[in-house]
Amino acid sequence: MLLTDADEIVERAKNAQTVAVVGISRNPERASYQIADQIRERYTLLLVNPKYAGETILGTMVYSSLREIKMHVDIVDVFRNPQFIEPIIKDAIAIGAGAVWLQPGSENMEIVEKYKDKIDIIYHSCLGVVSRMI
Repeated sequence: MLLTDADEIVERAKNAQTVAVVGISRNPERASYQIADQIRERYTLLLVNPKYAGETILGTMVYSSLREIKMHVDIVDVFRNPQFIEPIIKDAIAIGAGAVWLQPGSENMEIVEKYKDKIDIIYHSCLGVVSRMI
């Protein structure tokens, strides 16, 4: 289902406990790093990027894919080029994640339409901004 109502989105962020940031960067100038740093006190933070798999960023080990994560993920927070989101959404569905949150710039509406009935999808919203509201 597409989650577009602002109150619903805030509620989802408020009730989440575990967030997997897909596309984490080591570069502190990148949005993925900044938002992961901002939310790490609020959520159990899981980081995903095959480029940095096995390394530590922000004191957290990086996974190569969502499928390596052995705990429930409430939100899969995606920082990837829109052309690469389909396998991420497929992996989120496979692990039973609660929702996929496509950060601004990650949206691919063709893929969103294809998977909106299989998993909750949030887009046109930033988890960093929403988490400051709760």
